[in-house]
Amino acid sequence: MQFILYIIAYPFLWCVSMLPFPVFYLLSDCIYFIVYHVIGYRKKTVRKNLADTLPHLSEQERRRIERKFFQHMCDMFLEMVKTMTISEAEMKKRFVFTNIELVQEMEKKNKSIIMMCAHYASWEWLIIIDKYINFRTFAVYKKIQNKYFDKLIRDIRSRFNSTVIEAKETVDAIRRNEINNIKGFYGFASDQSPQLHRTNYFDTFMGINVPVFTGAEMLAKKLDLSLVFVKVQKVKRGHYQATFVPLSENPKEVPNYEITSTYLRMVEAQIYEAPEFYLWTHKRWKHRDKQSDRSPRIKKALN
Repeated sequence: MQFILYIIAYPFLWCVSMLPFPVFYLLSDCIYFIVYHVIGYRKKTVRKNLADTLPHLSEQERRRIERKFFQHMCDMFLEMVKTMTISEAEMKKRFVFTNIELVQEMEKKNKSIIMMCAHYASWEWLIIIDKYINFRTFAVYKKIQNKYFDKLIRDIRSRFNSTVIEAKETVDAIRRNEINNIKGFYGFASDQSPQLHRTNYFDTFMGINVPVFTGAEMLAKKLDLSLVFVKVQKVKRGHYQATFVPLSENPKEVPNYEITSTYLRMVEAQIYEAPEFYLWTHKRWKHRDKQSDRSPRIKKALN
């Protein structure tokens, strides 16, 4: 069944990726109408997330953000499909790095780099960074159940020579690269909700106390890697710009969880600036205020 679904969907996705951009975004508008107005995909989750995190806004303002988000989500999904065939030149024109020299200067120190980003605007098109730097680029992702679509996602994300690694393989992959003196640039999207039983740290995110991924920071501390945050902004439809902000080049000298907390503050600022471009469909706040249940584990992690 998985293969049948794949062979049915793949020709359609490939044809979509070949559409000229005006037609491409017209299709996105049609998909938005179906997803939002007909199916109502995860509308309740989005509505609750917006109400919980943006209570200072009126219901009318949150509805406007909701509609804009679903429009953007459809664009973003199709833009991932577009990556199947988009040229390098076109991608560079549509996804611009404002200060790539910051990363290039960090490379000269011969230390691998972890890039922390959010599920905001376009994290998929960050893969074009491989064309601007010397280090090998690695994109960390979560495997999906359908093995054929999983391979398709891996192929899309490696279009411009990035290496895709599954989240559970990340630690071993980075250690192996460091032993073999392979300097890497690793992309981590660390703003979603970790499994509660694996949580070591809680912090406020959008005003709510939640469990937080700390893997990027802890890996950087253990293996002496530099850390940067990348802020992605949607300039206009189909066009983005990314700006790097240094987090730490000597993470071992920074108190535990300070880097993660700083990263969260940067993500929050990004969301408050234009909330419609954040990924509101995930149940990011489902484990809110459960820190007391995990306190023994947290204390152990801190010692």
